[in-house]
Amino acid sequence: MDPLKIGCLQLNLKKSDNLDYLVESIKNLSNQNPLIDLIVTSELAVGGSGAKNTNHPLNKYLDIFSDLSKELNKWLIPGTFYENDSDKIFNTAPVFNNKGELITKARKLYPWLPYEIDVDHSDELCVFNIPNRGTVGIHICYDLWFPETSRALAMAGAELIINPTLTPTKDRNIETLMVQTTAAQQQTYYVDVNSCGDQGCGLSIVADPDGNVMHKSGNEEDSFIVDIDFNHVNKCRRKGFMGLGQNLKSFRDRPFNLREDDINYEYLKDLGDLKKSDKE
Repeated sequence: MDPLKIGCLQLNLKKSDNLDYLVESIKNLSNQNPLIDLIVTSELAVGGSGAKNTNHPLNKYLDIFSDLSKELNKWLIPGTFYENDSDKIFNTAPVFNNKGELITKARKLYPWLPYEIDVDHSDELCVFNIPNRGTVGIHICYDLWFPETSRALAMAGAELIINPTLTPTKDRNIETLMVQTTAAQQQTYYVDVNSCGDQGCGLSIVADPDGNVMHKSGNEEDSFIVDIDFNHVNKCRRKGFMGLGQNLKSFRDRPFNLREDDINYEYLKDLGDLKKSDKE
């Protein structure tokens, strides 16, 4: 398999109405680096947060980014958008191939509760194949905090996890450590792209299947390119982490299933309801 060259955009974004700047930035990155295969931006990059009464629904932008990916001849994940479906609102990342075709959509599995209260949970994993490259899974922001989801993506064959993120809060440093840990646990590449400016605090990060940091941004705007070697993922999974633990195969041979009797519902209920706390 050939390496996959990913261009990532940590952009200085306003709270909302960032379409023109996003499109301009994607075009500039593509024109300056014609060998890029895939371009990724941050969560809710165009419209910002706030699901109710948003002026930035997904269907408003599908043709725009379809045309853009076709024009540039690049695969494209232009962040995420709120999507209305059967009286539910999902936080959704569209995936376009280099022909401008919408090949799949990823919906956020775990909205950031109790803050993202108007967004519904999705129960569907998003895993897709890039021909002659490899298999890609998608997280969206808070999904990173649930290792069960990254394990599920890995068990579904994902060799790379891409995570469009919108994090402006004080827990960002911990998230960067989670990226390294998740990459090592699932023996996968992990690409986490945040925004900066009014939307996020930056610190985008990429880790390889050995948990090594391939790139880490600061708090300012940053565009960067990483090469994903799917052959290396295959080698790691076959021979083990640093040539040692073959954890994905171990889980394959003995998957852990939480039994109903093992859950202490009384204790969990005693933790109380989801309530807002200080985010700063």
